[in-house]
Amino acid sequence: MTIGYIGLGNLGGHLAASLIRAGFSVVVHDRDPSLAERHRAMGAGVASSPAELAGRVDHVFTCLPSPAVSEAVLAEVLTAARPGLTWVENSTLGRDDVLRLAALAQKAGVRMLEAPVTGGVHLAARGEITVLAGGDADLLDHHRAALIAIGNRLFHMGPLGSAAVIKVITNMLAFIHLVADGEALMLAKRGGLDLKTAWEAIAASSGSSFVHETEGQLILNGSYDIAFTMDLALKDLGFAMGFGQEFGVPLDLAGQTMQTFVKGRAAYGGAAQSTQIVKLLEDALGTDLRAEGFPARLE
Repeated sequence: MTIGYIGLGNLGGHLAASLIRAGFSVVVHDRDPSLAERHRAMGAGVASSPAELAGRVDHVFTCLPSPAVSEAVLAEVLTAARPGLTWVENSTLGRDDVLRLAALAQKAGVRMLEAPVTGGVHLAARGEITVLAGGDADLLDHHRAALIAIGNRLFHMGPLGSAAVIKVITNMLAFIHLVADGEALMLAKRGGLDLKTAWEAIAASSGSSFVHETEGQLILNGSYDIAFTMDLALKDLGFAMGFGQEFGVPLDLAGQTMQTFVKGRAAYGGAAQSTQIVKLLEDALGTDLRAEGFPARLE
């Protein structure tokens, strides 16, 4: 089958490349034509619009920055969708958005599988990111080989909307851990500890986390370059707070973390790296968290 991939940004570009490397026939599109050149060089076809892409492929995958963009792209895809075409959405959407867009697609005879991913851009580049699927089991089975090519861990969370809930939960935890890790590293620095040794000790302790072991390195390097923005962090935290209200769960830590990110966006801009949230504390105390031997980007 031929897969169309729309959205070739920091994350989607790697997901599409994984499909190409796995031997799938792929046609790509991004509103920035230059982003498709890497994939063209790998052997992918390139479409000039979502509608043109939909007319050339059997199934469409998307990785887009917001529900509004996903809806706009879906509308174009549906104008040219071939019979039997299905839609696999790798974007992070709210559950209500997933159910609403799935209903719009269904009216045009297109079935949807939600499949957001988690683990970071560096794991996406290696084809080792985690895929969280929601939707019908037969549709998941139909796309299982493609999803395994994207990520080496695949979880079927349940019906449509369930993957949106778990993805938001994982991101909520990551942002809480990020703010906490900045505070921990600052305690180490102000306490006179060598930061490299402190980072290693935390990584080998009960206080470690995935965020410490990955984004902690980018903090100590000073690049903060995780390829994820303040705006995207606030979008996901907003989804989490919405679930908290809907399910009757007080999210005190998530709420405090969201307010910290609001301050971070005001200070550094919505396009700033989400990891730069730690710089709020560095700037407030006039103390940087630099150490030798840490990478500017994760490999």
